[in-house]
Amino acid sequence: MFYHDKCFDGACSAALFSRFYRERIRGDADFTFSGLLHRAGALFDEVDFDGEENAIVDFKYSSSPRITWWFDHHQSAFLSPQDAAHFEQDQSNRKFYDPDFKSCSGFIAMIAQQRFGFDSSPLADLVHWADVIDGALYPDAKTAVEMAAPAMKLTMVIESAPDQTFVPNLIPLLATKSLAQILEEPFVAPLLPPLLKRHELSVGILEERTECKDGTIFFDVTDQELEGYNKFVPYYLHPESIYSVGLSKSSFRVKVSVGSNPWAPEEPVVNLAKICERYGGGGHARVGAISFDVNRHAAAIQASREIVEELRSAGREKKK
Repeated sequence: MFYHDKCFDGACSAALFSRFYRERIRGDADFTFSGLLHRAGALFDEVDFDGEENAIVDFKYSSSPRITWWFDHHQSAFLSPQDAAHFEQDQSNRKFYDPDFKSCSGFIAMIAQQRFGFDSSPLADLVHWADVIDGALYPDAKTAVEMAAPAMKLTMVIESAPDQTFVPNLIPLLATKSLAQILEEPFVAPLLPPLLKRHELSVGILEERTECKDGTIFFDVTDQELEGYNKFVPYYLHPESIYSVGLSKSSFRVKVSVGSNPWAPEEPVVNLAKICERYGGGGHARVGAISFDVNRHAAAIQASREIVEELRSAGREKKK
């Protein structure tokens, strides 16, 4: 079971699929959960597809014959036109795609209910919060930054997962327990206080680093351990913004994050997924990202500058 790692919707999608599979396909199935991250180079290793069945949720398509189930909702779901054609020709009734869904969890719940008779109602709260978090459906930036709801706290923990075993241990709980109960688990609860403190510090750092010009924010925090920062903080600090471009760094990649303000004073019109695809990334029309190899920091800086200029130029044109 492969899922988008360090992502609330990715973990929820894996939880929802595993419960659906056990209830409607095979009750005695054993699951091994494996997280996938967008990175420079190959995203999949064929040797990892070693299950009797192999599923991918909330992540790009693989044309491997070993993949038997696939669900995704990202606009940039296919690595190549050949992969898109392979999906279109599939007749298995096991691979599904719809970029109009706010969350992959919501998409899986709908397909599982309509096509396989799965009762997703026990997981309604999980799907609701996956929609809110992945679709940025908060009423305002303040709500998104305050992190009051259990789902938002859990998102912070998932995005800062301490090791590769954390989310796989969490996924079975997401399928059976409430989000508030999960926060009280012994392997989860101690992680929260330092992360909340880190969140407070990150707001201060972003306040110093963000610059908003012609409706587009830019910031570079590659010298800080902030890859898992709250992506709504820039809009909280600059409510006049329409877009944001941020540079962050981890042990294995330099990431260019491109987003649009959900509460922007003007409707965002630029398709950010299309911009990110030009640099080997992708995402949705309103949010996307590009991952560069950690040794290609200069290329990431160059890409971020080009994107910032493109978005700011679009802002200047709109004012004319």
